[in-house]
Amino acid sequence: MMHTFVMEARQTLVPHGEAKHGPLPPLLVGMTLVTGLVDAFSYLVLGHVFVANMTGNVVFLAFALAGAPGFSILASLIALGAFVLGSFGGGLLGSRLGQHRGHLLSVAATLQALLLGIAVVLAALSGNPVAPGFSYGLIIVLGVAMGLQNATARKLAVPDLTTTVLTLTIVGMAADTRLVGGNGSKAGRRLIAVLAMFAGALVGSLLIFHAAIIAPLVIAFIILAVIAATTRLLSRTDPDWVHTS
Repeated sequence: MMHTFVMEARQTLVPHGEAKHGPLPPLLVGMTLVTGLVDAFSYLVLGHVFVANMTGNVVFLAFALAGAPGFSILASLIALGAFVLGSFGGGLLGSRLGQHRGHLLSVAATLQALLLGIAVVLAALSGNPVAPGFSYGLIIVLGVAMGLQNATARKLAVPDLTTTVLTLTIVGMAADTRLVGGNGSKAGRRLIAVLAMFAGALVGSLLIFHAAIIAPLVIAFIILAVIAATTRLLSRTDPDWVHTS
């Protein structure tokens, strides 16, 4: 069992002989890391709001409507609307480029990197604490970026690597295990996804508290730029993994 776990984790990070998904798993792990970085920034810097975790925003909206201190109805609604807009764009992109997963991911990551670049500029101009006008602008830009990422990951359809949602991933680790009669929990891959988001959130939080609030966004921008360039390079020869099954 431990051998299988280690093999699954290693295959996720360093695919070898993987024809179906090729390098997509580690690239999507990188996007999961971005999610942790960006949500750490949005929650800790922009108030009690997420730009990637929409389940949390729905709950925050309910808290705000009930009058709980520290939660904003407007911020939650803006985040939800921006995420939906980004998802719409990602769906449109997927319908145009979805038959070639390399082109889809490289274009989507490039657009995300551009949006993160805008966010970096806004954060640099906003000061600390962030003024309300800049805060709403950052929520919109980051929400669109994360909606685009979520829709793209959904279209790529690499199992257990949704990049923004971990609830079903964690459930699957327990519910699919052979100990309860399941067909295998794929715990290695799923744990990598959980750890990637945890690491992003941890690093982002530490940078915000001990370095500069802009730092998580800069790192997220760099990761997305690398993903875009790497995907474009690896898919130039039209390998098997770029085609949907």
